[in-house]
Amino acid sequence: MRILAAEPLIRWDWIFSHGSEIWSRFVQHVQLTVIAVGLGLAISFPLAVLSYRHRVLYAPITWVTGLMYTIPSIALYVLLLPITGLSTTTAEIALVTYTLLILIRNTVVGLSGVPDDVKEAARGMGYTSRQLLWRVELPLALPTIVAGIRIATVSTIGLVTVAALIGRGGLGQFILEGLQTFFNTEIFLGAILSVALALVADGALLGAQKMLTPWSRTGGPRTRPFIPWQKPRYPIG
Repeated sequence: MRILAAEPLIRWDWIFSHGSEIWSRFVQHVQLTVIAVGLGLAISFPLAVLSYRHRVLYAPITWVTGLMYTIPSIALYVLLLPITGLSTTTAEIALVTYTLLILIRNTVVGLSGVPDDVKEAARGMGYTSRQLLWRVELPLALPTIVAGIRIATVSTIGLVTVAALIGRGGLGQFILEGLQTFFNTEIFLGAILSVALALVADGALLGAQKMLTPWSRTGGPRTRPFIPWQKPRYPIG
């Protein structure tokens, strides 16, 4: 114990000598996050539009995705191991699963928050349902949709660290190895870089939202983002 107590909080020499490894795991963390959120968007967007157009489907879709969201990440990894093994596929399936509820509900809430008079005006101008969706509803719902993407991205960055348990955790590998060897430097390195990545990603998405929706800064239509543990404030039916 005296040896551990004498160990400095952060070994800067170790950090400088492991620069390539740190960069490699940082890139892996980013890749896992981007793939998970990207696939989550690809899956959730058509489901959200379908739920928005056919309200009877909203309850069963959100019930299934909500059920998947409640499964603890470690338990989900254990369930997937016999099927996909210790692979990136296992990590991505779990990560994508946790993005669906957030993205679907934020998309539906955003679309539902578009004023009826705006939609009626667009229909009066001869817009088809597809044109109405892409040229009117989606642009006005974008702030809420991007807010959902921000929540999903930040939560995914945190969940990627748990994937270290199956050897696919990016920066989480440092935390896991540090806990196993009582090496403070790795623990702090993994934790600090994960938090920094989450803050940078959230700030970048917020900046992109402001660039894409300049009207949201001048009193345009506003809706509140859905947070998994809260009920949506806007009526879906």
